[in-house]
Formats: sequence, C-alpha cells, structure tokens
Amino acid sequence: MRQKSGDTGAARAASGKGATAARDPNRRSRLSKPGATVDAATWSPRHPLEPGLHLVATPIGNLGDITLRALWVLRGVDRILCEDTRVTRRLLTHYGIDKPLDPYHDHNAERARPLALAALRRGERLALVSDAGTPLVSDPGYKLVRAALAEGLPVTASPGASAVVAALILSGLPADAFLFAGFLPPRAAARRTALDKWREVPATLVFFEAPSRLAAALADLAQALGDRPAAIGRELTKRHEEMRRDGLAALAAHYREAPAPRGEIVIVVGPPSAAAAPEAGDLDARLDRLLAGHSLRDAVAVLAAETGLGRTLLYARALARQRAAAAQ
Repeated sequence: MRQKSGDTGAARAASGKGATAARDPNRRSRLSKPGATVDAATWSPRHPLEPGLHLVATPIGNLGDITLRALWVLRGVDRILCEDTRVTRRLLTHYGIDKPLDPYHDHNAERARPLALAALRRGERLALVSDAGTPLVSDPGYKLVRAALAEGLPVTASPGASAVVAALILSGLPADAFLFAGFLPPRAAARRTALDKWREVPATLVFFEAPSRLAAALADLAQALGDRPAAIGRELTKRHEEMRRDGLAALAAHYREAPAPRGEIVIVVGPPSAAAAPEAGDLDARLDRLLAGHSLRDAVAVLAAETGLGRTLLYARALARQRAAAAQ
C-alpha cells in the first residue's frame, strides 16, 4: 500500500476524521508566505517526523545539493542506515547533525535487515542513505524496502540528487524515454552478452562504469550497439565536472589513448536510429558475403553493428545459412 506522507495520522488523531488535501499542513512549508526567509539549520514543515523508514537522497559531489527536507529528516530520525559510516559522518558533521550510524551494505545486509525491521516495528524513525545520490539505485536497500512494505511498515522518500538524472539531462540526448541499467559486467564476455539485450530498446541508455574499465566498455558498446551518439559524465556536480560528447567509436578511441580518468563515471548512449531494417533477402545476401571472409561470430558482430539488429536473431540466421550452404 502506498504510504501517505505528512501528518495525516496526527490530523486524524486531532479530528477523528481523515485529513483532506486542503487541510494537510505537509503541503505547505514556512516558505509559503511571500517574502519569507529560511534558515537551513532550523527549517521544518509544520508537523513532527513520522515513524517509519525514510529514504534520503544525499549529494553526489556538491554538499550544497542536499535538500532542506533531507536535513530535517536526518535531524529527526532515531538513527541512520548507511553504506559507509565515514562518508555519512562527514556529511552530517558539515551540517552539524549528530545521529547514531548503522552500516547497511552488500556485505552485512542479511544480518542488518532483521534488526532494522525490528526497529521499525517498535515505531522508530530510521533513515536510509547511500554514500552519494538516491538510495536503492545500485545498492541493496531495495530488499529492506520490499521487506518493510510486505509487513505494512511506513516507507517514504526525500528525493534529491541522482547521478543518473544529472548525466541524462547534461548529455544532450533524448530524455523522454530512458533505461538505467546500472553497472556493466566487469568481464568482456558477460558485458557483451548484457549489451546484446539492450540493443533494441527504443530509449536512451544510462550505465555506471568504473574508470579503469571505461575504455574497454566503450569499445564493447560501439561494437554491440553501433556508433551511436553518447556522452561520458565524470565528477558530476563537483568542481572538475566534465561531460564529453561524441560517437561511441570516437569516445572509445579517446579513452583508449588517454590516461584512465578519475572519479565517478556515467555513460549515456542515444537510442537506436529509426532506420528501417533490411529486407530478408538483402540480410541473407549480406550474411553470405560476410561469412565468406569472417568467422560466424565476427560476421554476426559486423552485421549487428551495421543494422542495429540483435545478435541472437542474426546468429540464428547466420547459422541457418551456414548449414544450408554445407548441405548443398
């Protein structure tokens, strides 16, 4: 069930009736009055922080990107679940917040999750944050949210910074439909297999990548998806923020020659072109020509890059052409 934010429960307790949207104080803040000013250290909506699990977005680089609501939540919770207590402590110290921190990450989530759920059942207020950005995006927090929702425990979000959205809107690529696919597999074979399933998605693709693997990943992207327009976001929102925009092949060549970049990397790749797929007869003729001078795998890779068609489809067709030729 979708959780209602704000002081709906408090309003019900005061009036004995369900709160209406018009009377819900959570829909107004202290900035409502014309000319009102705000102090980040004291801002709050006109209601107490409700018990439950609060998903709080944190800055991805620039500490100024945290929201007033996020600071209010972090000040009001009983404790904070975080990936790395050292990283979160630096953020809290900067804003003068002192709260107990409990680690919650890939390596301890199975042990920490039951303790968090027990605290929620007791009516505690917990915040869940990642090291940077919006929690649950490429971290184990979704399992805690799923478990809390399954028990009917309150869950709400304080949205904010996201490397995915920042890179997408800075890329200059279509943002009306996009797919975030997380980190690409580190091994080349697994990476190529993963890319094959994203090839025909009619949307802009967004990936995270480690700096040390960027050049290899871009080469595989160019081979698997064709030379699509793309952008590389590095150190987004920080002083040395960089967005490099070009075709995948040119970007692969640049990072192959340049030293490995530093910082967080986001890859944004444009959607497939709307060019019509080749006719079946033309496709078979092109396959026959490629198979005459290439291995089956290489012929499929070349034609996939040229046409934008999926490798699975082309592989089955090429294999049938080879078998037909051998039977003659």
